[in-house]
Amino acid sequence: MASFSFFGTIPSSPTKASVFSLPVSVTTLPSFPRRRATRVSVSANSKKDQDRTASRRENPSTFSSKYAPNVPRSGADILVEALERQGVDVVFAYPGGASMEIHQALTRSNTIRNVLPRHEQGGIFAAEGYARSSGKPGICIATSGPGAMNLVSGLADALFDSVPLIAITGQVPRRMIGTMAFQETPVVEVTRTITKHNYLVMEVDDIPRIVREAFFLATSVRPGPVLIDVPKDVQQQFAIPNWEQPMRLPLYMSTMPKPPKVSHLEQILRLVSESKRPVLYVGGGCLNSSEELRRFVELTGIPVASTFMGLGSYPCDDEEFSLQMLGMHGTVYANYAVEYSDLLLAFGVRFDDRVTGKLEAFASRAKIVHIDIDSTEIGKNKTPHVSVCCDVQLALQGMNEVLENRRDVLDFGEWRCELNEQRLKFPLRYKTFGEEIPPQYAIQLLDELTDGKAIITTGVGQHQMWAAQFYRFKKPRQWLSSGGLGAMGFGLPAAMGAAIANPGAVVVDIDGDGSFIMNIQELATIRVENLPVKVLLINNQHLGMVLQWEDHFYAANRADSFLGDPANPEAVFPDMLLFAASCGIPAARVTRREDLREAIQTMLDTPGPFLLDVVCPHQDHVLPLIPSGGTFKDIIV
Repeated sequence: MASFSFFGTIPSSPTKASVFSLPVSVTTLPSFPRRRATRVSVSANSKKDQDRTASRRENPSTFSSKYAPNVPRSGADILVEALERQGVDVVFAYPGGASMEIHQALTRSNTIRNVLPRHEQGGIFAAEGYARSSGKPGICIATSGPGAMNLVSGLADALFDSVPLIAITGQVPRRMIGTMAFQETPVVEVTRTITKHNYLVMEVDDIPRIVREAFFLATSVRPGPVLIDVPKDVQQQFAIPNWEQPMRLPLYMSTMPKPPKVSHLEQILRLVSESKRPVLYVGGGCLNSSEELRRFVELTGIPVASTFMGLGSYPCDDEEFSLQMLGMHGTVYANYAVEYSDLLLAFGVRFDDRVTGKLEAFASRAKIVHIDIDSTEIGKNKTPHVSVCCDVQLALQGMNEVLENRRDVLDFGEWRCELNEQRLKFPLRYKTFGEEIPPQYAIQLLDELTDGKAIITTGVGQHQMWAAQFYRFKKPRQWLSSGGLGAMGFGLPAAMGAAIANPGAVVVDIDGDGSFIMNIQELATIRVENLPVKVLLINNQHLGMVLQWEDHFYAANRADSFLGDPANPEAVFPDMLLFAASCGIPAARVTRREDLREAIQTMLDTPGPFLLDVVCPHQDHVLPLIPSGGTFKDIIV
């Protein structure tokens, strides 16, 4: 019998097979009215795509308004109906004085469910989890002043990682704007540089057009966050909405990327046929092109290295072609492939500093082909030899079509064998500490017990990098993590949003004790909503990544990286099991390696939410490591 400690009561429920065919007993969740949401197109490269994306509103013949056409209604009711017409069925909204009218209108909606977070930051991270895991825009709502300011980290995170998001904020009445009224902040000015676009609604008649534009902007070309700030008196004003108002985005529409030219694609394929050591470098821009990417690899035999954001776009468990993650904490063999390649096919990437290190040394032997939908990314950090500004999906479709009609066979078997030698020589590995639990082993076990099919969220730190290294993602949108911004506290609320967007899926937040406590209040939301979110807490009582950098770059001088109780450093502090128990969530702690498998299985088998506190040693480091600004020659293994 395993000796891990258990806290809380496991609810009983009828047994139902899980999506992984594990003997998991699943709680029957309460049913909520759901509407089939409109599928989001994240690019609009043809006239047909533009028309479809621009007309996301409900077809008048199918959308049934609860109001007669000529009946006036409040601005808040117009706003809520505008969301309904965009296919929204879930919002994450926290009320306050300047947004109460919107919440009152939400109570009158028959199709939109509000999930009440316990903090606005939890709400926007949940909206991100919803969007990242589904591809549909996430919606969050907050009041003015401090409520709006609590959305700032989430907006920046969504901009960095190209997440479609609509943030709606209440604002003080128009006559009070600029007077430093109670709970007034200029949220439009504050967020101007961390949103794709934002609006201050000054006329109630503009609401239908602004909402339509916001969804179009958030989901087209390179997705991102859009903020709509609505003064309270506009919410209260009555009007008859005009749902047929055209969008006013002439400049944006004029710069929409066009389909790639066949001549450009043939030029890329000529470079492929001339190369001996090509590598695919794929990022978040390939998440919607997974099928096309797999087919391209099948046709060419080119190995694939993924960015942190691109994990899952190509199956990580395909050891013949997948090199897994490259960059600062990427595999040796992925970084070796880029270092010695003669052709780098950079698809849907931005040459981020955590990937490239020293820019001039990155892929210095290779010709570079860069395909990206965002023209501002091409040549920004690294000048390519060939560039195409278009949707990666269209480019891959076009190249696959050309390849399927060609008779010559590409053979990069010798190059792949060389890379496989590096894989065997420098596999991902970790230290062991007697009976203590290596955090990497916990993630490997989770991968095994879920067959690599769970949706994984994380906080930020060592646990995040270990999850990226040791969980073998099979599909896109399984991996939800704050990449560009690196926002601690992301994991738990993101898992909440993912569970709502994917009912029936297994959702696991692999978190660190430092990140987890930053939004721990969302345990209350998870319990109230009865969401089957599992938390695998990698608890080493430290800010692990800070400690690691102290060891490597600051002569191991400790500066506030210990999170435990200095008066009792051997104790597990704070006691996360008590936090879980206070919200009625079953929890357990495991400290010995031999008990871990049964503990993880118990977590997966338990209906509803569950917290597993995995106590780990703090001495291990995330390796490999290429120091910031370094090169492949500086790699630490």
